Amino acid sequence: MVHTVTGGSGSGKSAYAEEWLTQHGKDGHLLYIATMKPFTEEAAEKIARHQRMRAGKRFAAIECYSGLKRLDVPENAGILLECVSNLTANELYGEEGRMKDWREALEDITGGIWHLAQQTECLVIVTNEVNSDINGYSEETECYRKLLGMVNQRLAKMSDRVTEVVYGIPVSVKKDEEIVE
Repeated sequence: MVHTVTGGSGSGKSAYAEEWLTQHGKDGHLLYIATMKPFTEEAAEKIARHQRMRAGKRFAAIECYSGLKRLDVPENAGILLECVSNLTANELYGEEGRMKDWREALEDITGGIWHLAQQTECLVIVTNEVNSDINGYSEETECYRKLLGMVNQRLAKMSDRVTEVVYGIPVSVKKDEEIVE
C-alpha cells in the first residue's frame, strides 16, 4: 500500500499521515524518514515540533536528505516519508547548491520512492501542494514548483490511495485505484 498525503502548509497533513500509519501500518516497526535539513533556526524548530508530534508513536527515525535509491530499511517496516517538498529541493539543488537537470532530479526522486515502496507493505508519503500559490517567482523557484508538481503526479499514479488534507480535514482523492469525485 502506498498512500500519498498532500495539502498546503500548516494543513495538518503530517499529523494525519502519522496517525494513519500508526493505525494501518504493520504492528512491527514504524520508520520515519526525515528529509528536512536543519539549515536555519526555523527549520530546526519545525523538526523539533515534528519530533514532539511523533513521541510515543513507536517511530524510529532516519535522516535521509537525498539518495533514497541507496537507502535500505528493515523489512516490512511501516514507513513515513516526510516530506517530498524538502526531498525535491535537496535533489534539485544538490550539496553544492547548483541546480541539477530537472529530468535527472525527477528520476532520482521517484526512483528513490519506488525503491522504498518495494521494501514495505505500507508507505505513507507526505508532500506539499505549492502550485496554488501566486505566480511570478524566480526562474529557479518556478523550476522547483514545476518539478514538485511532476513528482506529485507520479506519486499519485503509483499510489493506492491519495488524501488531501484541507484545514485539518482529510479528503480522499484516490482510493484503491479509484478516483473519488
